[in-house]
Amino acid sequence: MLRVGLAMLQGARHEHAEALRAASNELGLPLEIVQCRRGEDVSSGLDALVLPGGESTTMRIASQHESLLNGLFQWMDDHPHRPVLGTCAGAILLAEPGEGRTPYLAASIARNAWGRQRDSFEATLSVTLDTPDAVASTADEPAPRDRFSHQPLEVASQGAASLEGGFPGVFIRAPRFTSEGLTALPIATLGEEVVGVLDGAHLGVTFHPELTLDRRFHRWLLNAATMNKEAE
Repeated sequence: MLRVGLAMLQGARHEHAEALRAASNELGLPLEIVQCRRGEDVSSGLDALVLPGGESTTMRIASQHESLLNGLFQWMDDHPHRPVLGTCAGAILLAEPGEGRTPYLAASIARNAWGRQRDSFEATLSVTLDTPDAVASTADEPAPRDRFSHQPLEVASQGAASLEGGFPGVFIRAPRFTSEGLTALPIATLGEEVVGVLDGAHLGVTFHPELTLDRRFHRWLLNAATMNKEAE
């Protein structure tokens, strides 16, 4: 049984949970999702972490009372080989943890660099992440629009099948990796621009894979957690 901690900071937390469940079904792996609201919830028994999107400054302020961010960072310090997926603001936290901590991504990042909310967009991405194929179908799984009140963007509801092998990138007030200081491995690009990087066990993307029906990033997380657990 894999135990994945989901930081309940902000952003599309429930969509991440649905994506994790779908990925576990696709891989045939039993899964427990642990909602992390306080620092004490981030225990050594977790096999992986997900840091969702949101507004990074608000996330830092809101988490101070329950010491959640400190708990997340301490867990990453204690378990550097256990995988972490950070999306949008989650990638900012990995690249800029603050308080003198060494960054968890060797990449510089600029907040809201694509513009304001009205500048949010969809685009087909090229992804080179080493992800296991699905071994079981989740075709009968209800799409996110059937389970939540929000309406996913059109490309998100279509999934990856219509993109001829590309990934449906959803960018919402997205940050951007800057070329200066980028030594982490690029694994996702939009044209010539890097929008996803992998640094050891830490994966940061500036878009929202949880808002699509393509589960390859969440399959990567579960597969990496499985391999690390076996190695430990």
